[in-house]
Amino acid sequence: MRQIVLDTETTGLEVRQGHRLIEIACLEMVERRLTGRRYQTYLNPDRAIDEGARQVTGIEDDFLLDKPRFADVADDFLAFIDGAELIIHNAAFDLGFLNAELARLPEPPGTIQQRCSVLDTLAMARERYPGQRNSLDALCKRLGVDNSARELHGGLIDCHLLADVYIAMTSGQVALDLGFDKPGEEERAAIIVPVELLRRPRVLRADADELAAHEKRLDALDKSAGGTSLWRRESSSVA
Repeated sequence: MRQIVLDTETTGLEVRQGHRLIEIACLEMVERRLTGRRYQTYLNPDRAIDEGARQVTGIEDDFLLDKPRFADVADDFLAFIDGAELIIHNAAFDLGFLNAELARLPEPPGTIQQRCSVLDTLAMARERYPGQRNSLDALCKRLGVDNSARELHGGLIDCHLLADVYIAMTSGQVALDLGFDKPGEEERAAIIVPVELLRRPRVLRADADELAAHEKRLDALDKSAGGTSLWRRESSSVA
C-alpha cells in the first residue's frame, strides 16, 4: 500500500478568514516503510502571517516573498499524492486549507478526498486514548517517539514524527499507558514497548537545497531577533 504522510503550515488557524498555506510537506511510505521520496515546498500566501503562526513556525513574511504560489506547484503536488492514502494529524484542518487552495485555481480539479483516501491519526488516537491529550507532541511522549528536535513546527520534521507515531499506534504492540495526560499529573511507566522503537533509527541527511533553505530561515530569525537568534547560537555551540 502506498501512503503519504502529510503536514501543512498556514498563515493562521481559520481558512474561512482567508488564511492561506505557507508550507506543504509529504513523505512517501510503501508497506509501512519510508521510501525516501518526499515532497516539500514553501509558498507565498499573498498575505501576512498572523503573529501566533509566526511564533509557532518561525517563518517570516520576508522569507516567503520569493517562494512559488500554490497555483505554480499544484500539478506537482497532486501528482505526488494522487491515489495514495494520506496520513494526516487533524485531517480536517489540512484538508480544509488544501481544498480551499484547489478551489482558487482557474480550473479547480476537485477535492483532495476525490483523489486520495484519508487516515486521520487524531481521530485514531482519540478512539484509542479517550479522555487524554492527543496532540502530536503528547503522542510522541506516550509512544516513546523522540521529538526533542521539534522546537518549532515545520512540515518535514512533523511528517517524520507523525510517521513514527502512526507506525507505533498501528504496530499491534503499543505502550500500555496507565495514566491520563492531565496537567500536573505524572505519566506512569509503560509496560510494553513497540518493537519498532527498539531499532536504530535511520538518519536522513539534509541535501544542499534543504541546508540553504535552513540558512535562509535562520537569517530571517536573526533579523526578527535583532541579532543572533537562540537557534543559531545553540547550533554554533553544538558544532
